[in-house]
Amino acid sequence: RVQTWKVLYGPAPEVMFELRHQPGVMGISDFTKLKRVSVTIQGEPCVHLIYHYRLTYSGWQYAQVVQGGESFVALAEGLQNALHASGGSPKQHRTDSLSAADRNLGGKRQKPLTQLYDALCDHYRMEPTRNNRGVTYENGAIESPHVHLKNRIEQASYLRGSADFPSVEAYQAVVAAAAEGLNRQHADKFAVERAALQPLPKYRVPDYEILTARVSRHSTIEVRCILYTVPSRLIGQRVELHIYHDRILGFWGQTQVFALTRMRVQGNGKRRGRCIDYRHVIEGLRRKPRALLYCTWQKELLPNERYRQLWNQLKTDYERDRAARLMVEALYQAATHGEDRVADYLERELAAGSLTPQRLQV
Repeated sequence: RVQTWKVLYGPAPEVMFELRHQPGVMGISDFTKLKRVSVTIQGEPCVHLIYHYRLTYSGWQYAQVVQGGESFVALAEGLQNALHASGGSPKQHRTDSLSAADRNLGGKRQKPLTQLYDALCDHYRMEPTRNNRGVTYENGAIESPHVHLKNRIEQASYLRGSADFPSVEAYQAVVAAAAEGLNRQHADKFAVERAALQPLPKYRVPDYEILTARVSRHSTIEVRCILYTVPSRLIGQRVELHIYHDRILGFWGQTQVFALTRMRVQGNGKRRGRCIDYRHVIEGLRRKPRALLYCTWQKELLPNERYRQLWNQLKTDYERDRAARLMVEALYQAATHGEDRVADYLERELAAGSLTPQRLQV
């Protein structure tokens, strides 16, 4: 009876009108997540999204791996890469990602996020538009292509026999190939649309956040609840940080002085993390080798599981202070000559019982 009443007397449902897209008018950006494949990088989970851009007339698309969650930095980098890959900008750009990006940006910023987005679009002479929150069908021109893109990425993972990649760059190559395969189906329409796109400006808008930090006496800085080591010669100096979605560049004055891989906290309940690079502090550690025994970063100072096993063997075979001297000298040599080469030498010397700091220095 309820259905009868609705049909005969109830309010009319919303009508969906078929839209006709014109070349060079609109591009759409969105973020999507792979759910049927667990991607790993050298065995470690890769926490990421896929940034996805599509021209609505031709169906041409661009896809990029974004580490972490939605953010304005990720949107700005992905969108500008997409515009340069397509060879021009449309007259309008639409996204529904600003609310999530606003939550994930964190920290203090000089302008509201909508102003940053409007300025980005203005630089490329695009009219900024946004979907109404909760109205999912407004983004239909990219939601369905999400499915096709992710199917191709998942199929490529199955064909290669693994979703474990040697690097993020190797994974990005698979994502890009999936988008290129779909673009071949729309080559004729894209040729029409490309001619209608607006020319690109000479310069990109900065696709990073800027923060400043003073390097502590421990040779560390803290960014977004993550403690990073930096080169120890910067202790006491104030550095400018350019924070991208996947990396952090540090500048002293106008000179870039370090580049860090950006880390994010993983695991339920964890709010803080550490990203320790022994090469940043090895000079100081070499002067105080016993610090390795008591340093709260001891596990992170050892670059991989192979070195952790060697450290355990050194502590078994030698008195603790001597073991620390040997491991610190090994790390010092590894920073110069390569970790695998030094680890091979350590294993041979330990097996022969002839390991000394002097032999390590040869």
